[in-house]
Amino acid sequence: MSHQGSKVVARHNDVAVALYSLAASVVRRMPRDVSLTAAATLYALERHGPQRLTRLAALEGVTQPSMTSLVTKLEHDGLAERRPDPSDGRGVLVALTGAGERYVHERRQAGAAGLVRLIDDLPAAQARALRDALPALLAVAALEYRDTDAASRLTPTPGGAQW
Repeated sequence: MSHQGSKVVARHNDVAVALYSLAASVVRRMPRDVSLTAAATLYALERHGPQRLTRLAALEGVTQPSMTSLVTKLEHDGLAERRPDPSDGRGVLVALTGAGERYVHERRQAGAAGLVRLIDDLPAAQARALRDALPALLAVAALEYRDTDAASRLTPTPGGAQW
């Protein structure tokens, strides 16, 4: 790494560590009703829309047989369904069901509620600083999804940010 590159890493490391620690805390607080891979798969379906099993496996870094098994469980739970691929009659797409969409929304809201409680405990100036940082936080989140249309979902809603 170049000297200039190491300066950039050092300059942003404290923010990155804080964000990582916060993300890890959020994950630890989430309900354990589905595995982290199942939850990530549901979020991927929300972000990217219906996907082939091979694409879902690649997105989540698991084998195709593992994803097939996971999708079968999500189908059994009523959270996902297989549909014919309109662009290839032989192919199948995995999509969220209405229950899956509600599950993702409710899980996100539950996680946000936990953070709201923490933010409410901050001094007003720190809570305001977080609010002022919202455009930068949304931009960081959008960079994660820059290769998809999901960045368009990262817009503040009247009730707060939605991603």
